Amino acid sequence: MDVSKRQVIEATCRRVVENLKKNNMEACYLPSVSAVPEQVASWLHERDTVAVGGSMTLAESGVMSLLKSGKYRFLDRYAPGLTPEETRRIFIESFAADAYLCSANAITLNGELYNVDGNSNRVAAICYGPASVIVVAGYNKIVKDLDEAVQRVKRMAAPANAVRLGCETPCASLGSCAGLNGGMTAGCNGDSRICCNYLVSARQREKGRIKVILVGRELGY
Repeated sequence: MDVSKRQVIEATCRRVVENLKKNNMEACYLPSVSAVPEQVASWLHERDTVAVGGSMTLAESGVMSLLKSGKYRFLDRYAPGLTPEETRRIFIESFAADAYLCSANAITLNGELYNVDGNSNRVAAICYGPASVIVVAGYNKIVKDLDEAVQRVKRMAAPANAVRLGCETPCASLGSCAGLNGGMTAGCNGDSRICCNYLVSARQREKGRIKVILVGRELGY
């Protein structure tokens, strides 16, 4: 990456990290994705019960490999052969996990996390339940404010995830949300809609429960 571009990215990430800390979240900046698993491991203990939300970032950053290493009791929502009921039980059990790991759909310069969910097990766990929530996000998730966060989901995160999940939604075929010019919740009316519940995580009462790793490269959608 060009040196000047890298310096701008690093300065922006460090600014966001400081604002996340002001919002009572623990946060750090890592210039390289290779350092992510080690940082995650420093926040875990062997035999901890850990769970994850749906995330390309966790796979791309090596976190999924860490969780499957055998050091932890991993509630694996991706285990082959799971029935819908077994998957649901994993989602419910995840609320009592020692750590819940996921990414964010967007992070504002002011240190707010913005997430949109379909099943909504992820946004529920971020709000309450797991003792610790660890968020891993590439610099591409940083946006100016919540208005820009809404647009990021409608233009990128939702369409890309709809394609990945095989959802028959307008955004999967059009490349952007059918409600692009509407408000936060404007969108399609189909049963496959993946934007059902919306969460903004601002200043937290429980200091340090949410931990954020910002990485100096693009990760996920």
